[in-house]
Amino acid sequence: MSALTPPLSSRLDGLQSSAIRDLLKLTARADIISLAGGLPDAELMPRDRIAQAAEAALADRSRLQYTESPGWGPLREVVAKRESGRMGRAIPVDEVFITHGSQQALSLLSEVLLDPGALVVVEDPAYVGALQVFRAAGARIIAVPLDSEGMRTDALRELLAAGERPAVVHTVSNFHNPGGVTMSPPRRQELAALAEEFGFWVIEDDPYGELWFDRPSPFPVATYSPNVIRLSSASKTLAPTLRVGWMIAPTRVCRAVELLKQGADLCGSALTQQIAADLLSDSTWLASHIDSVRTAYGARARALVAAVRDRFGDSVTSTNAAGGMFVWVDFTDGTDTKALLPQALDSGVAYVPGSAFAVSTDYTHSMRLCFTTSDEATLAEAVDRLAKAHAAAPAHA
Repeated sequence: MSALTPPLSSRLDGLQSSAIRDLLKLTARADIISLAGGLPDAELMPRDRIAQAAEAALADRSRLQYTESPGWGPLREVVAKRESGRMGRAIPVDEVFITHGSQQALSLLSEVLLDPGALVVVEDPAYVGALQVFRAAGARIIAVPLDSEGMRTDALRELLAAGERPAVVHTVSNFHNPGGVTMSPPRRQELAALAEEFGFWVIEDDPYGELWFDRPSPFPVATYSPNVIRLSSASKTLAPTLRVGWMIAPTRVCRAVELLKQGADLCGSALTQQIAADLLSDSTWLASHIDSVRTAYGARARALVAAVRDRFGDSVTSTNAAGGMFVWVDFTDGTDTKALLPQALDSGVAYVPGSAFAVSTDYTHSMRLCFTTSDEATLAEAVDRLAKAHAAAPAHA
């Protein structure tokens, strides 16, 4: 009698690994300059300051214990204070929930806010991590386009007027991943107003908001309505290895997330949360550190955009990269970026084709470039390699 193979959950049907994570495996070669991965620069991470905070935390054995499911109390207090400053209104500690990076918050919220078949509205192009979460939850996904002012709230209003009723609208409001644009203040207010008028939740995903180059990011969407759940993280400003993210949400949402988190991992790491609290509360040091990161990334962003426009001219349009980590490029000459990628890899440069972020539009002629992990000279060399691959490619149509 042959053994029966147990099945896996039907929730896995149709799910695929992230195209970006798969691409990173191909770009590990030393001869490839990668503009693909959305990684902060390890050389800018405050290793010595983290070590100092870790030593201080480890001096007290009681701090090696489990912590509360919503997060270590002093860290929640620090986050409440910092987020109150960003939003221009007082955030109570009860509305702060610490998660294992902001991606865990997305995953837990999908269970709290979505029933199978519920409608989720995302931006197009979309953040891949959000698409993975919403697809795993069995949501029905509709995309609204971006333009230079972020999410097209007029297109969202048209959806609502046509009778669609989303449970959740997801937005990366600042320095969009992958689109590189920032939602304008009027659209932030309109999105919050629509959430209240039609009774849906907005998840405002904001890991990049502090990485502005020229002027500070606008007030968050969450400033304008309690229907907006705000997510952020220490990964892009301190270090991803801390795995410290946070959610700002009404107390009833936090308590619902707490029930699910208890079943998922009981609680986060008290050690890394103490380290994060130490760094985030050291306001003078933190301001100087973030300013140095902004300065480095800003110079790299300008170098990459200048090189792309210089080498490709009228063959492309690109975002200006006023902050964050990414530049979005559209070819105007018919170049298929997915077809070009193997030749680009052979030439020693990698990027992410726009199709990896597609929902409704295929973005055949688009690509996302990350500027954070290379200096200006290396970025210029990467664009030179890309231009050579493009010139040597077959007909671009």
